[in-house]
Amino acid sequence: MKSPILALLLAASSTIAADWPNFRGPQFNGISAETGWQSSFPDDGPKVLWKAKAGIGFSSFSVADGKAYTTGNSNDQDSVFCFDATTGKELWKHSYAEELDPKFYEGGTSATPTVADGKVYQLSRSGKAFCLDAATGKVIWNVNLQELTGAAIPDWGFAGSALVLGDHIIFSLGEFGTAVKKADGKIVWSTGKKAAGYSTPLPHKSGDRQLLLVSSAKAYAAIDAADGKTVWEFPWTTQYGVNAADPIPSGDKVFISSGYEKGAALIRTDSGAPTAVWQNKVMRNQFNSCVLVDGHLYGPDGNNGRGASLKCLELSSGKVKWEHKGFGPGGLTVADGKLITLSEKGELAIAPVSPDAFKPVATAQVLGGRCWSAPVLANSRLFCRNAAGDVVCLDLSSK
Repeated sequence: MKSPILALLLAASSTIAADWPNFRGPQFNGISAETGWQSSFPDDGPKVLWKAKAGIGFSSFSVADGKAYTTGNSNDQDSVFCFDATTGKELWKHSYAEELDPKFYEGGTSATPTVADGKVYQLSRSGKAFCLDAATGKVIWNVNLQELTGAAIPDWGFAGSALVLGDHIIFSLGEFGTAVKKADGKIVWSTGKKAAGYSTPLPHKSGDRQLLLVSSAKAYAAIDAADGKTVWEFPWTTQYGVNAADPIPSGDKVFISSGYEKGAALIRTDSGAPTAVWQNKVMRNQFNSCVLVDGHLYGPDGNNGRGASLKCLELSSGKVKWEHKGFGPGGLTVADGKLITLSEKGELAIAPVSPDAFKPVATAQVLGGRCWSAPVLANSRLFCRNAAGDVVCLDLSSK
């Protein structure tokens, strides 16, 4: 029989806690390395650790060094919020003028704060870039990149989150992005004035070359991280120029998807101009991205208000493996072989990652209103929010 001390040691050794310092997590793929968290809970849901208000918006969360960051808009002011991740106490907020601009939805903030080396980086919908002290919220630098570059503002504003790469910060502003110096925000390169897409720049290695996978209003592309020059471009014209889901690399191929009946494609990028391995309309990511696990994609298919569902797709063929209706354009995260999904209507579900079926082991209504922001698991806490800015932190610890 195991002693209590041995049992505790074994439990501790099987648990991996992990921060989530940027949009889609430390590996930029929506997958957490966290293990040992509690994947089952009573019908009334997991224990609520704390609740907070963050203003209107669709930012997700970044969690680092015991702090949780998100954004929202109130009274035509955007705010970057820093909460104590354990208690929910507001540690600081930084506010700046920004219109709510509710265009066919609630409006408000879009980009998720990025945390790196004690700094927080944020891009507003009108193109203002900020570097803040992560502990205090003090402004280290701020620049209006839209004014400096003359980049066209997309219909729903700039939405991609900042990418920290070496000494540079990459923003989805200008056709395929703009890079600035991490130290002072001065522009290193910019890719022109045409409208950017809404996705977040994704680092991607091709041999020894550091690339960025990016979107514009009319294409997905790979650019050289050093100078912003285009390496390849795949035309992808979507209604309203909404290329919002992050591209997903897999070997020499890249999966892309957009809503508004555009669909998805797996493109091959290893020989000259990129070509489609397959293209269809069975996965239409309006804004939330898929997660790729063991050769299968899991993500929301369809548009807001048009019966969007949660689907599993085989990456190699584009064939649908299963469909779960009623999900809406909600979001998901993967951790320890499990899907953590938050539907548009605020229902949390935990299910094994499987191409065979979607079979939740636990479900609970955790929020009301419209939920488009993906849930974030960090250090056995699950962070969820809705468009109105209602934030809830749930206890998924196995204690």
